[in-house]
Amino acid sequence: MIKALFISVTLLFTIQLIGQNETTFKEVLDVSYYANSIDTDEYAKSRCKLDIRYPENIKEFNTVVWFHGGGLKNGNKYFPEALMNADLCIISVNYRLSPKVKAPTYIEDAAAAVAWVFNNIESYGGNSDKIFISGHSAGGYLALMLGLDKQWLNNFNVDADNIAGMISLSGQTATHFTVREERGLPKFKTIVDELAPLYRVRENAPPLILITGDRNIDLAGRYEENLYLERLMKTTGHTQTQLFEIQGFGHGGMHNPGIKLLIKEVDKVSEKIDNTLKN
Repeated sequence: MIKALFISVTLLFTIQLIGQNETTFKEVLDVSYYANSIDTDEYAKSRCKLDIRYPENIKEFNTVVWFHGGGLKNGNKYFPEALMNADLCIISVNYRLSPKVKAPTYIEDAAAAVAWVFNNIESYGGNSDKIFISGHSAGGYLALMLGLDKQWLNNFNVDADNIAGMISLSGQTATHFTVREERGLPKFKTIVDELAPLYRVRENAPPLILITGDRNIDLAGRYEENLYLERLMKTTGHTQTQLFEIQGFGHGGMHNPGIKLLIKEVDKVSEKIDNTLKN
């Protein structure tokens, strides 16, 4: 009888501990990331917003700023389901879209959103040393532009080198095809100019994770563009560039398995940051 009572009490205590250790999340939606400078622009007021999903009982958490895809023409902010399984903060960003705006407005919006995160994440319990930028397709392109071309974040007094890592899921590394269309250029004529991540290769960029779908079924040339960026980054001396190809998945299908890989890489980089801060 005493043994049975001991087991029952132990089991109850264990269940209580498990309940105490479960991560709880809070969501804050439709936060404007610009100051009053765009109040007269109704389209900007409606689009330039972000959503936050952060763990309430974890401090110094990792943050992933997530940019949606849609060819810079479509799409809306969302919390990727596969990313919601991780104990981290997700900040999902809307930005203005073509043809209502043209390049580089959507890059400027993305930079404003990331700057907002750097300036505000610690008030939610996060750590500004552990801010990662990521996205799928057009969102991956935006993440690459912000991390490789320092001018965009410099405009908001943020140093791109302070980004913990860039993770691009099937992002374009040449000048985006929507930018080409806006300029009257053929959509599928490869251009590498000042609005191409490939044009902004640099040695001292943050850690770079490139993830694509299967080269045979992802968008034409997407794997090859990312392979070229990987080679150029390593050639210039950037030792923290990695390229992953997810076999058997196309452009849309690689989204969820790509995010699972993203989570693993974020954890690895975050552990290195924690060890550096301790030392």
